[in-house]
Amino acid sequence: MEERMIKVGITHGDINGIGYEVILKTFGDMRMAELCTPVIYGSSKVAGFHRKALELPPVNMNTVSRAEDAGANKINIINCIPDDTNVELAISTPIAGEAAFKALEAAVKDLKQGTIDVLVTAPINKNNIQNDQFHFPGHTEYLEECFGDAEHKALMILMAEDLRIALVTGHIPLSQVASTITSKDIANKLTIFNHSLKEDFGIIKPRIAVLSLNPHAGDNGLLGTEEETIIKPAMKEAEKRGIMSFGPYAADGFFGSQMYEKYDGVLAMFHDQGLAPFKTLAMKNGVNYTAGLPVVRTSPAHGTGYDIAGQNKASEDSFREAVYAAMDIYRNRCRYKEANARPLRKQYFDRGADNVKLDLTGEE
Repeated sequence: MEERMIKVGITHGDINGIGYEVILKTFGDMRMAELCTPVIYGSSKVAGFHRKALELPPVNMNTVSRAEDAGANKINIINCIPDDTNVELAISTPIAGEAAFKALEAAVKDLKQGTIDVLVTAPINKNNIQNDQFHFPGHTEYLEECFGDAEHKALMILMAEDLRIALVTGHIPLSQVASTITSKDIANKLTIFNHSLKEDFGIIKPRIAVLSLNPHAGDNGLLGTEEETIIKPAMKEAEKRGIMSFGPYAADGFFGSQMYEKYDGVLAMFHDQGLAPFKTLAMKNGVNYTAGLPVVRTSPAHGTGYDIAGQNKASEDSFREAVYAAMDIYRNRCRYKEANARPLRKQYFDRGADNVKLDLTGEE
């Protein structure tokens, strides 16, 4: 397979947070432009405002009107918002939400058209971005609406090196978790997770650990019955689909004893069950990946960082890792598609013949 420069679309996120800081710090190292062709959806003036406020070294940005015009070995930027957009560092404002959505909308349009290969999103404020077009609890749900269908459902995966944690339920209130999860949903999430581990991460036979819903995995029904009535039946259904899953494990002991190191992926039942230990272990370099869709989208594992916005304290490590992860997953998908384009037919026995016949042609 011929390697080519991957065009990475980048949305600026909330302009009052640390999005531009981590973008500028990442691409202040011009070696990044030797690895990919970055296309930032945002504002050159807002980028300049942040650079001066943070007293960062200059970053030479190439302003283009279309992603198709992005230059190689350059940091490209498409202006998506008015030049007079007001930046108010560390404050949530409707203007910041509108600017975040306009950049996201433009990037998604280009991703659909194939003029960028992958998408990396800087953090948004999930409250101020709400509008008639964006009425979702986060990027994951919005992208599923844009790219999902009956065969493609989004799955949030938090990843750092060999640690990958996926979620059965995402951005919903904790009070709704127990009534939301079903055996069907868990089995489907295991299916998506298993396929992603194969296609996106190159793992031939993934081993997935499943966490329990209740403390101590329910203690044989004393602390809850969902493990027996919902989770284990889902795992049995997944086994029929050829998926290797193990558990359900009580989350505290699972992470406390570092059992996650023995598995290729971990399926958590709800948001904080997976993200609290993940961010404890990998906050600095963690990546949020939206699996299950026909497009690749990653983001840093942190939020808008209003508490440190404009202070030159934000680390770009997580954002840089998100860029690397997007490129790696894109290449893995290309290799997987190429390897499975014309699979060999299975061997078969002609019971009516004296000799065994084998069909290995793979031809129609």
